[in-house]
Amino acid sequence: MNGAQTLIRSLAHAGVEVCFGNPGTSEMHFVAALDEVPGMRAALCLFEGVATGAADGYGRMAGRPAATLLHLGPGLGNGLANLHNARRAHTPLVNVVGDHATYHKRLDAPLESDIDAVAGSVSGWLRRATDPGTLARDAVEAVRAATRAPGQVATLVLPADVSWSEAPAGPPPALPPVEVTTAPDAAVERAAAALTGGEPAALLIGGAATRGEGLRAAGRIAAASGARLLCETFPARLERGAGVPVVERLAYLAEMATGQLDGLRHLVLAGAASPVSFFAYPGLPGDLVPDGCEVHVLTRGDEDVTSALGHLSERVAGTRELKAATPTSARPAAPEGDAPLTSEAVAYAVGALLPADAVVVDEANTSGLWLPGATEGAPPHDWLTLTGGAIGQGLPVATGAAVACPGRRVLCLEADGSAMYTLQALWTQVREGLDVTTVVFSNRSYAILEMELRRVGAAAAGPRARDLLDLSRPDLDFVSLARGMGVPAERARTAGEFTAALRRALAEPGPGLIEAVVPPIG
Repeated sequence: MNGAQTLIRSLAHAGVEVCFGNPGTSEMHFVAALDEVPGMRAALCLFEGVATGAADGYGRMAGRPAATLLHLGPGLGNGLANLHNARRAHTPLVNVVGDHATYHKRLDAPLESDIDAVAGSVSGWLRRATDPGTLARDAVEAVRAATRAPGQVATLVLPADVSWSEAPAGPPPALPPVEVTTAPDAAVERAAAALTGGEPAALLIGGAATRGEGLRAAGRIAAASGARLLCETFPARLERGAGVPVVERLAYLAEMATGQLDGLRHLVLAGAASPVSFFAYPGLPGDLVPDGCEVHVLTRGDEDVTSALGHLSERVAGTRELKAATPTSARPAAPEGDAPLTSEAVAYAVGALLPADAVVVDEANTSGLWLPGATEGAPPHDWLTLTGGAIGQGLPVATGAAVACPGRRVLCLEADGSAMYTLQALWTQVREGLDVTTVVFSNRSYAILEMELRRVGAAAAGPRARDLLDLSRPDLDFVSLARGMGVPAERARTAGEFTAALRRALAEPGPGLIEAVVPPIG
């Protein structure tokens, strides 16, 4: 048995069942070992950013890590943006990066680079394998690190000679249990006092608190205390829909978020960081906590936020029968007719037709303003967002989510500019037979940057500035691009055309794409 076989066997034994990869020469023994060691599914991605984003989507939905397989420093660099998003999402992810043989590195071959420095920017755990005899232990410890609360990217650098050299053939080591750290009782007491003291208060949740038992406990706390229930602007995975506790997302725009928080005297953080604006703007504060508001930390990074919210719920609500505020199952009417298509009409169609138990991946950006309201009463579903703000996440995350959740329809709502970063994900969706429906909002512009140009106080945009934000001349043809990778696709220009196209796409197995031609916002 060689090192690569040992690595795959140990990862599979520790629960890693899928590898999203774009390998090169230094990873060929890993590739060969996939046929020799059972238990690992491999999905080829035509760009490293697709592989890392797919592993992110898989981890968010499966709750356990997928592996990536990347080629040297340049391959890692190509996948870095979506590793950044995975880091911000606290996604468990085992990132395997091949490297030159240990004795070859001193020669400074053309592809030689400082992998450790690049990986360190996104990895909570980083190790360079040095001995095939300890590679099984390295693999298990990488999985354990990735799954340690609240979840992180664990990078294992694999030199080619460690991969091809002989390794011990004994059984892989067992995965040690991951320690669960609980929040101190004092933190629960302080949070309870803040929420029930009679002053304006809010509970801001993130991480695991936006789903499952944590979300239900948070809803019960809000119902018992009268505090506002907020969540992070970009939650990694938010459960929502009819019957699910209503959570108000913190606004992206600093001015709007300031309005949401205005007047608070207490802000309790549960799995979320203290709110700050995404960028600095002239004359506006970066810290969004209002003056006179005290911040209380219920849980810190490695503490179990679900159990902490459960204890806080018991402390605040006691044994009272309380029901969190939940939306009804009312849904908007599906738009029909020949009216020109708008982003608002797309949102209403999605709200009307979204199937039960769907997974929605949202990278609609400015075109998605109406989506939360239109889908609030849809059947229960999961909503995945752009956690780290690095665009090009939507299509890959949808790919990984579909691998993690066979039998569930994945709906990817994608801005046109962002789609072009990782369009190759469509090819992987076809090859893997994934049930992903993609809606591309085709407004032919980086509309969010047009908005930011105004908000930062830059001078009035002239023709050269506008050219850097414009996606026309030529117009992108997403129907042809999708069909070129084997994805059935059609274009909608009216509300009725879009509703009919979405109804067809959601009913068909496998991937499909709709290019929704809409005007830019604002």
